[in-house]
Amino acid sequence: MRILIVGAGAVGGYFGGRLLEQGRDVTFLVRPKRQAQLAETGLVVKSKLGDVSLSARAILADQIDGFYDLVILSPKAFDLDGAMESMSAAVGPGTAILPLLNGMKHLDVLDDRFGEGKVLGGLCAIGATLNGEGHIQHLNKLHALAFGERNHETSDRVKAIAAQFEGTLCAWRASPAIIQDMWEKWVFLSSLAGLTCLFRASVGDIREAGGEHFALGILAEAQQIATACDHPARAEAMAENVKQLTMTGAPTTASMLRDIERKSPTEAEHIIGDLVGRAEAKGLAVPLLSAALVHLRAYEARRRRESEKQ
Repeated sequence: MRILIVGAGAVGGYFGGRLLEQGRDVTFLVRPKRQAQLAETGLVVKSKLGDVSLSARAILADQIDGFYDLVILSPKAFDLDGAMESMSAAVGPGTAILPLLNGMKHLDVLDDRFGEGKVLGGLCAIGATLNGEGHIQHLNKLHALAFGERNHETSDRVKAIAAQFEGTLCAWRASPAIIQDMWEKWVFLSSLAGLTCLFRASVGDIREAGGEHFALGILAEAQQIATACDHPARAEAMAENVKQLTMTGAPTTASMLRDIERKSPTEAEHIIGDLVGRAEAKGLAVPLLSAALVHLRAYEARRRRESEKQ
């Protein structure tokens, strides 16, 4: 199976490295700077679960030499349009597209561009970052990935993808309920991002400041939207969400807050804006999520204004 991974950053580089480690036919579609970096250093993953240092084939969009069987898509949501344009020459009649973005809006965008039949559901959960040397630093032991057909079938292509991940050093699974899985992740992530960005603090610090009711309130709003959209998070997932969002001393923050602290663009519209939009369409009041969205939009407006001055 020919696999093209769009991006070789923390997510694409990590899971691509685990596939390469097992000798899979993996190519990375990257920008010129990252291509030069990979040519010089190779693909380097630093992890407590096992380091990887491998030669990696990295190409630019104009170097795509034919169709791929699988395209794994791992950009930030605000880079999705550019990623779709760059990968378009790799998508043929038999290509499966596996997006690992957060939220749900990207599925509609990919369907419109490539056709609904090509796009699988997918998600990942990993703590990783790209350091100054271009190495992927795995920050903890979390490295989960799930994929599946959006119609609940276990298709031949899902079985073929599963065979590629067989033996890799990551917690992968083929899911017959991938859309439900994606909604459950969205409920948690939107709550975590909204909470920690709104207060600019970690879960533990917010709890210590007496803000546990805000954590539970924003989670209840996200669950209310998911329920109205026929995908409420299951009881076990909600119990874990409550635990993670109210844990005493927890240093947990959303990557969106780290983006703010770096003065980088955020996925606010894709993760929180889309969710609030669905609430409005259903006539639901979600004041905490709405406040978080306004806070993030104000940050983005200021960031753009300051960028224009430079």
